[in-house]
Amino acid sequence: MTHRPARILNVCTGNICRSPFLERALQAELDRSWGVGAVEVASAGTGALAGHPMEPQARDRLEAAGYSADGFVARHLEEDLVAGADLVLTASRAHIGRVTTLHPRVLRRVFAFREFAHLLSAVPADALHGPVDSAREHVARATRLASAERGMGSPLSDDEADVVDPYRRSPEVFDAMAAQVMDALPTVVRALSRP
Repeated sequence: MTHRPARILNVCTGNICRSPFLERALQAELDRSWGVGAVEVASAGTGALAGHPMEPQARDRLEAAGYSADGFVARHLEEDLVAGADLVLTASRAHIGRVTTLHPRVLRRVFAFREFAHLLSAVPADALHGPVDSAREHVARATRLASAERGMGSPLSDDEADVVDPYRRSPEVFDAMAAQVMDALPTVVRALSRP
């Protein structure tokens, strides 16, 4: 039986800094876990600099973390990308509104990336790691469990939930962006990896 890949969409504004960083890091980690092709990680921007490569300072930090930006091209966020995603991870809470405006039915499957990590940290490991038939089924389960945690504990502030936008800012802000992603990434990877 052939399973459709799990589809994860990352969203930011320009699609040249934060969401491509998330896309490439998550894709590499989930390929290691599930094998190439089981999970498709993509990204798009609400105000994308469509056709542009990854911003050089963001690319440098991605590559320093051990991931590749080769071949990346920015694109606009469109309704079909959202509708086809099993999970949407945004750089900030503000992007959630843009995503759900395009496709309201995605509301239970869209999270700010750092908030998703926070919610997953409250989910017991045994709940996440039962047997599954496919990566798509596992991603759907992790997404449901994270959604069920909404409103259960103390909510994060916007500063805690959002990944800072470094575009046209100092190298220190790019460092902060990369650190915020890399701090939350292990929790998300553990939750979405093969049980």
